Amino acid sequence: MRATDGPDAAGTAGPVGPTSAELSARIGLRLRELRASRGLSLSELARRSGVGKATLSGLETGARNPTLETLYALTTALGLPLSDVLPGPLRTVLRGAVGPEVSGRVLDAVLLERFEDAAAVSETYRIRIRPGGAQRSAAHPPGTVEHLVVLSGTALVGAEDAPVTVAAGGHHTWAADVPHRYEAVGADVEAVLVIRHPRG
Repeated sequence: MRATDGPDAAGTAGPVGPTSAELSARIGLRLRELRASRGLSLSELARRSGVGKATLSGLETGARNPTLETLYALTTALGLPLSDVLPGPLRTVLRGAVGPEVSGRVLDAVLLERFEDAAAVSETYRIRIRPGGAQRSAAHPPGTVEHLVVLSGTALVGAEDAPVTVAAGGHHTWAADVPHRYEAVGADVEAVLVIRHPRG
C-alpha cells in the first residue's frame, strides 16, 4: 500500500500532514517498537506475518512505503489493531479529525477515530473499495468484530466463505476472527468501517 497524506477538506489550505516519506518513517519506527516490546526478532515477525525479512527491514527503517496488505499482515501477527502503527489524526476538519490515508491494491482507508475502554479498542475508518479485485484480510485475534455501513455503491463483504452483498444505505456486521474480504460490485464503494478488537 502507498502511504499518502489525508484528503484535503473544503476550507483547508496548504499541507496538513506528513509527507509520504515522513509517514513511512513514523510507521517504521512504530513497527520496530512494537516488535521489540514483544521480544520478537526481525526474522520471527517476518515468519509469523508472511512478510519477507528484507521487506520488513525496509519498512522499519522507513526506506519502503507500507501497503495496507503488509500492515494488516504485520499487525495481525502482533495481535494488534491496525491503528496501533498509524500516526494519530493529523488535523481537525469540519466534523472531526483525519488521519493518514493508507492504500492497498483495491482499498483505501483513512483512520477517523480510535476509541479505547477497558474491554476493547475500536477504530473507525472511511474506506473506498475500487472495482477490479478483492481485498482479503487474514483472521484477526479472537473476538474481533467488523461493522460496515455503505454510503455509495454496492459491496461484497464479510467472512470469506459467506460474503454478503450490501447496497448503499445498508450495513453488515461479521466476526473478523476468520479470513474475510471487501470487494466492490461494479463502481467504487464509499463506506465507513468500524473494527472492534477485544483486549486480552
